[in-house]
Amino acid sequence: MSKDRIVVIGGYGHVGATICNNLGEAYPGRVYAAGRSLEKAEAFCREANGKVLPLQLDIHKPLDQSMLEKVKLVVMCLDQTDMAFVDGCVRNGTHYLDISANGHFLTQIEQWGSQTETKSMGTAVLSVGLAPGLTNLLAGEAHRLLDQVSELDIFIMLGLGDRHGKAAIEWTVDNLCTSYEVMNKHLRVTVESMTEGKLVDFGPELGKKHAYRFPFSDQQTLARTLDIPTVSTRLCFDLDGMTRVMAGLKSIGICRLLHQPKVREATIEAFGRWKMGDDRFAIKVEARGKRGTNEAIVECLLYGRDQSNMTAMVAAAVAKSLYEEAFPPGVHHIEQLFSLEKMRFWLEQKASLTIFVREAGL
Repeated sequence: MSKDRIVVIGGYGHVGATICNNLGEAYPGRVYAAGRSLEKAEAFCREANGKVLPLQLDIHKPLDQSMLEKVKLVVMCLDQTDMAFVDGCVRNGTHYLDISANGHFLTQIEQWGSQTETKSMGTAVLSVGLAPGLTNLLAGEAHRLLDQVSELDIFIMLGLGDRHGKAAIEWTVDNLCTSYEVMNKHLRVTVESMTEGKLVDFGPELGKKHAYRFPFSDQQTLARTLDIPTVSTRLCFDLDGMTRVMAGLKSIGICRLLHQPKVREATIEAFGRWKMGDDRFAIKVEARGKRGTNEAIVECLLYGRDQSNMTAMVAAAVAKSLYEEAFPPGVHHIEQLFSLEKMRFWLEQKASLTIFVREAGL
């Protein structure tokens, strides 16, 4: 029985729908938009002219292994807390791609992969999207351009006027007041989100913004996969004043209020209705280290519009490669199998990319 189907779980959601449409153009009739609601899946698929098909699937229920017999690739667009679904896919020889940003769960998958015999299994690719995802690929490129990297800083700017899915808004609000671990000179240290601000220059078009620590999973992943002693990721918004207000509210104790369900829901709803700002996003990666015997800095700057669409484009590009090419079995993060160069052709059609290398004394 041939495995030729692609199942996108959360395929009628904000990002999943774009992934389905992209893959449906490449593989019409072989792509399934899956989720708990068959009605929503069918409604979405009616607009896809038969190129995408509906599938009812609840990842919180036991996985029917027979469903995977014809499935070559699963694209996961939903957050999970249980390893059962991933385990079922990869052990079955079905490739697995995850666009979620839940660092704790991605670490669980990574640890599972390191403890499991994967020789006859499928390939799982984690950290796929904008952040993590493109941030990892830019970091990988900066790492390649230096002989030794001692410190990596990642800065992410999101547009408040962009169309953000509810899950993304919930994740952002829930992490405004969290603490988490990062690597600092090869030591684990605990930091708090929306603290330790830095002024970042995103170039002449976007200007300078204040960015603050935020728990994107790329900073934990890259410290391991690229063996970099110090890695940090910071977040800002296109409206610099709004970022600074949020950091200020954090410093005076807004977190106590966000723990109240009604306040949390009201905040999420307010973010969803927010109409100020625009849909631009940017990623800046700064890597410090050595090139030969010289101290050097690599700066990678990528900016464009509609971060949700960019997340979907990255996921679709990785999905097509997994579907058509052979990769090592087991669990990998995006930068371990892919390079920026592999994405560069289509990426530069959708966004602006510049890379600078500066050596001391030059």
